[in-house]
Amino acid sequence: MKKLLIANRGEIAVRIIRAAKEMGIATVAVTSEADRDSNAARYADEAVVIGPAPAGLSYLNHDAVLAAAAQTDADAVHPGYGFLSENAAFARKVQEAGLIWVGPNPDSIDLMGDKARARRAAIEAGVPVLAGTDGVLDVSGDIEALADEIGYPLVVKASAGGGGRGIRRINSREEVRGTVEVAQAEALAAFNSSDVYFERFVTHARHVEVQVFGDGESWVHLGDRDCSMQRRQQKVIEEAPAPGLPDDLREQMRQTSVELARQTAYTGAGTVEFLYDPARQEIAFIEMNTRLQVEHPISEAITGIDLVREQLRIAAGERLGYTQEDIRLDGHAFEFRINAEDPDNNFMPSPGLIETLDLSGGPGVRADFGFSAGQTVVPFYDSLLGKLVVWDTDRERALARAARALDETLIEGIKSTVPLMRRLIALEEFRSASHHTTTIESASGL
Repeated sequence: MKKLLIANRGEIAVRIIRAAKEMGIATVAVTSEADRDSNAARYADEAVVIGPAPAGLSYLNHDAVLAAAAQTDADAVHPGYGFLSENAAFARKVQEAGLIWVGPNPDSIDLMGDKARARRAAIEAGVPVLAGTDGVLDVSGDIEALADEIGYPLVVKASAGGGGRGIRRINSREEVRGTVEVAQAEALAAFNSSDVYFERFVTHARHVEVQVFGDGESWVHLGDRDCSMQRRQQKVIEEAPAPGLPDDLREQMRQTSVELARQTAYTGAGTVEFLYDPARQEIAFIEMNTRLQVEHPISEAITGIDLVREQLRIAAGERLGYTQEDIRLDGHAFEFRINAEDPDNNFMPSPGLIETLDLSGGPGVRADFGFSAGQTVVPFYDSLLGKLVVWDTDRERALARAARALDETLIEGIKSTVPLMRRLIALEEFRSASHHTTTIESASGL
């Protein structure tokens, strides 16, 4: 691997560029016209404008990305997360063009992108799952009786869904048929597939996940994470390791995640996501994300392993080179997603000129941002500015460090979610690790 094209933008593009440069790999940033003056364009060795601001005409344009790779003689493509990262068709085009795809085999992306097929694969690997349908729901059958058997509440999910989308809750038999029809229509519009399936709904669930990594022949986990602090099924704060999990469930979660990666001959970085039901003391598979996660820095913090560097090594044909016994899990880490949004005005997006961006530092503090002061946040994309990551020897100390780091973080000119983060870490539910995926919606005074 000599020259890497990063098919993404913002903080993740900057993150990948930094790792590649440290490895002596030349970098190419592709940008929309709106991002031509971005940090990614500035830090990369080369930058190519591939289209106008709308993502569909730039970052999601397969032909434009591949043309930029040909123009710059890039020999590899890293998709980051979002955009084209879990697009098997694009991954195949990259490989057909003779380029290195920094990600899992496209067949793995296809398998795990179909949530019903992924659920079956998880069952075969011994991963615990929630009660639900075995595969895609046959809507011509007696779906009310099937729902009765699973029990209420339950959820209908789009098989091709992800990122918290394509999910509808069903509370009673009377709601089954109508909700399924609505979910099918939404799934078809969003994912071009009307396939759906049923799954038991967990009240006050925690969202936990395992970072796995493999080279196609050997597989390891890099510990677990908790992503329960969410707003409308979108992650807000993550931490590693997941606090308060029973030891036996934690071990089961980690080992079966590795087994799932093994049975699917997985290559590169992947995340196996679970729901944890504290009331029943149960864990259950949700999905596997076949890409680098936004929250990967907290796994790096507790293991000392650079996940992007590992992705690039494995994609270039190197072997893993270490075993599970070589991986040491140390301390506790938090990640705070800092968005250009106004949390005091229904989280309205806040594009505009960043007048001040004063980020915290000091021991155990890392700031992964895609912007600098004097730059403009444009309204065309996800509102993520960057991520503040803190580490310390245990959760209590890491929380204290997080409070200090958030207090030092100053963003002016636009609104940001920094004030919300300060309020969230003061919540008793969060400090005691009794929070769940709907804590933010149910908390008062935020």
